[in-house]
Amino acid sequence: MRIGVLGTGNMADALATHWARAGHEVTVGGRNTDKAERLATRIGGGAKAGSLREAAEAGQHVVLAALPFGAGADVVRDLSAALDGTVLLDCSNPIGPGFRLLTQGGPSAAQHLAAAAPGAHVVKAFNLCHEDVWRMRPPVFDGRPLAVPVCGDDETALARVRELVRDTGCEPVAGGGLERAALLEATAALFIALWIAEGADAQAVVPPLAYATGPTRP
Repeated sequence: MRIGVLGTGNMADALATHWARAGHEVTVGGRNTDKAERLATRIGGGAKAGSLREAAEAGQHVVLAALPFGAGADVVRDLSAALDGTVLLDCSNPIGPGFRLLTQGGPSAAQHLAAAAPGAHVVKAFNLCHEDVWRMRPPVFDGRPLAVPVCGDDETALARVRELVRDTGCEPVAGGGLERAALLEATAALFIALWIAEGADAQAVVPPLAYATGPTRP
């Protein structure tokens, strides 16, 4: 696939490195093209660098929006025409001080991007873990690959993102339509608060699948 990356931060680095290793053609774009060039060099695998617009235009199959919530919609709106028909992958978390959601019960970050680029097929994924987890090769815990919920409305877009999830060594999980992206973002806010503020193991909050509906009674 030809993948454009909007942003030069840690999530762009972690995810695009996996995809370049998997043989995808990656173009990194940023406001600062020097930073984009340095990131492309670090990613390797023939990754290219350019402006945000050049990355959007190069991402014929998927464009990763690795952008802060406050800036993402504005950047995407400026690039809307270049994003028509492509898959726009949102990995952001709109979380502010006190681990509160900056969306304040309104549209999710992913839905903000969908409104800013109505011709794109927006998919939400990769927002539940720290960037260093995504750097792992692969993210496997106790012999079990990390599961990645994926939310979106277009089946072709979902299929492409599921492929990219597998390229990171993870397993995709159907998360429902894009309207459920808000639930993923709220889950991230809760988990981050548990991990950082409480020092709790968020994974211990839910029982294994076999017990999801309660223990089996004889």
